[in-house]
Formats: sequence, C-alpha cells, structure tokens
Amino acid sequence: MKVEDNHLHLFQAYGIELEYMIVDTETLNVKPIADEVLKSLAGEITNEVTFGNITWSNELALHVIELKCSAPTDDLVQLAADFEEAIQQMNRVLAEFKAQLMPSAAHPWMNPETETVRWPHDNAEIYATYDRIFDCKGHGWSNLQSMHINLPFHGDDEFSKLHAAIRLLLPIMPALSASSAILDGKDTGYWDKRLDYYRKNQKAVPILTGQVIPEAVFSKEDYYSQIFDQIANDIKPHDPEGILEPIWLNSRGAIARFDRGAIEIRVLDVQECPESDLAIASLIINALKLLVEEYFVPLEEQKKFKTESLAAIFKQVIKSGEHTVIDNTDYLKAFGLNAVDEMTAVEIWHFISRKIDRKYPQALDHWRDELTLLFDEGTLSTRILNALETNLEFENLKMVYSELCDCLENNQMLRECLEEAF
Repeated sequence: MKVEDNHLHLFQAYGIELEYMIVDTETLNVKPIADEVLKSLAGEITNEVTFGNITWSNELALHVIELKCSAPTDDLVQLAADFEEAIQQMNRVLAEFKAQLMPSAAHPWMNPETETVRWPHDNAEIYATYDRIFDCKGHGWSNLQSMHINLPFHGDDEFSKLHAAIRLLLPIMPALSASSAILDGKDTGYWDKRLDYYRKNQKAVPILTGQVIPEAVFSKEDYYSQIFDQIANDIKPHDPEGILEPIWLNSRGAIARFDRGAIEIRVLDVQECPESDLAIASLIINALKLLVEEYFVPLEEQKKFKTESLAAIFKQVIKSGEHTVIDNTDYLKAFGLNAVDEMTAVEIWHFISRKIDRKYPQALDHWRDELTLLFDEGTLSTRILNALETNLEFENLKMVYSELCDCLENNQMLRECLEEAF
C-alpha cells in the first residue's frame, strides 16, 4: 500500500487484484503468451504495465495475467468500471494474438503437467526455486485464478482488530466466491477445488500455508516470531542460498504485510466479471466493518477462536460451498445467531447482509442485483454446474466456458449471459 509512515487506517481504501487466464480464441486452450502481451504494450519485456487506474502484471504461469488497481481506492463502484474498461482493452490487444481472457478460478480441461509454462524473465530465479522445491506444475500452482483484497491497518491496535475479524470470516468466504468445481474435464466433487489444492500444494514445507486460516496472533512482534521466523527456519534446508524471503513464502488465506500496512485476503476464487467480484468484495469489507466495530461480539471473543475449529469449517465450505451446513454453535453466536443450532453458509451471509443494510444503509445498494442473484442462484460453481446440466462432454464444457468469456467481456453475471445467448 504505502510506506510505513503513511500507512492508511482501517477501511480508508482498498486494493483489489483479479487474475485471468489467456486462452486461444478458437480452442479456448490456455495460451502462454503473457510476456509477449506485456511486451507489446510496453515496448520491452516487463512484468507490469500501468494504464491509469489499472495495472497489468505477470504471474508464475505464462498463461495467467493479473490486473489490479494502481493505487488503493475507496470507490469500489468506480473500480468495477475501471476493471471493465481494462478487460475490454486487453481483449482488443489479445485479439492480435488470436487470444482472449477467460474468467473463473480454474481452466476446465487444462493439463498442468504438460501445458504449464513458467514466467522466464525477471524473478525467474525465484520461480525456478519454487519449482525445484514444490514442482509448480500441478493445478494448485499453474491452474488457479483468484481475487485478492488488500485491507489497510495502522499499528498493532488496528492490526489486532482487523486480523481477528478476517480470521473469523475467512472460513465462509468461499461460500460466496467458489468457481472451481470443474477440473480435468470432470466435476471434482468440490465447490472450490482451487482451495483444496491450495491447502496441499506446499506440503513439502507445511509451515508456509499452515491451516490456511492464520494463527491467532494479534501483534507485529508475535506475527514475526510465530509465523515469519518459523517459515525462515523450515525453508532453510530447502533453500540454503536464501533466495526465498519468508514474507513472500507466507501462503495463509490472509497474509500480513507490515511493510505496507495491509492484510491481503487470498481465499477468493475470481468470478465471471468484475461487477460480481466487487459485489463480493463489498459484502466482505462491510461484514469485516461490523466485526471490527464489535457489532456482534467483543474483540476478545473473536480472538478466542482456535485456528483448528475455524479450519474445520473452512474445509467443509470448500467442499460444499454455499450449501455447507454449519453446526458449530460458538461460530454461529459470533455473528449474533444465538437461537439456532445450525445454518447453511449462504444463510449466514444473507443474515450478515441484512445487518449491513441496517448498520450501513446504502452500502450495498449498487451491488443489490449481483448479491440477490448470488443468494438466490448460488455461487459461480453452482451456476456453472447447473448450466452444464451434468453433460461434461468437451463441446458442452467449451460452450459454457465460452459464455463465461462473454460474461467477462460484457461485465455480466452468468445467468444474464445465458439468458441473452438463448
């Protein structure tokens, strides 16, 4: 975000990052040309190019490209419009390469063992070291696209409040954002298979990911001693040259960046269009505001939740998405649900959204249609599965994911695109 002396305070502004696949226009197969595309824009090999409010940058895999706001912003409505314009601009550039952007968190038929091409330019030594240790050709490395939300904090007091709130909300975030049910041309049985791979893809050094849900640490000093120092210790036998920094290696579902005064949320699958992504981001941000303001329960109660119990809920949610039945009554009480024994994840989110409407009138007004569709018709994984109608033949997969590409270009959610197509 900014240099330490000028760190933003809680909820002053946000940084959003969206990742997309580059695919061939005709076949929709992945097309590893991110370096060529960025070079065509900058005139030389580079890892990022800025156009006004949006910056394009590379990722580990050469068929993945990221767009992010060039600076933190408090106007998510304008940011959604900026993303839409940037995507349409990029698709015009990609057309010269007979390529286009594809949304969703996983390519439905990519074979990462044979189709992965790693970024070969600057930072190549870092990527090569990752590959040597973890073999970065699996789905959890080269076939995953996500949305990251960066939230600012200033000092330990704000970090403590924000980290406690994020830990509590992380387990049910995939119930909004799951979009990776299809891999290898098959229904994986998971609503969020990306996160299932994410949990396991660094098993050679388990401390890097932990349980995805961060440990209950609420100060910079404790974070360094309990997380960064442990990472440095455990990676050393695998990286004796010291190429990999502990701050880069931290792969929890939310990571603290004390250098820029921000926590980055990483458990969100990217959606079919920026309007949907930003609707989810707005709902999550306002839910975190409620928790930080102790609307449901005091901060000290939030801090008491064990990582293990939160991780158990998280595992359920990545398996079953919005349909997950949560019967941890302590967790339900943390959101003011004192009179129920169980509730589905989407029902919890619907309840939270009504509390947001009461506490912050108009906060979600711009996103009302997107959130209503999400609550009524389910996550993108659910809507993809419904569109496929159990027919996973290649041509049907291609048709549905072609519609997703149209959704991205037109900044529309999947149902709207399908209604217009048929």
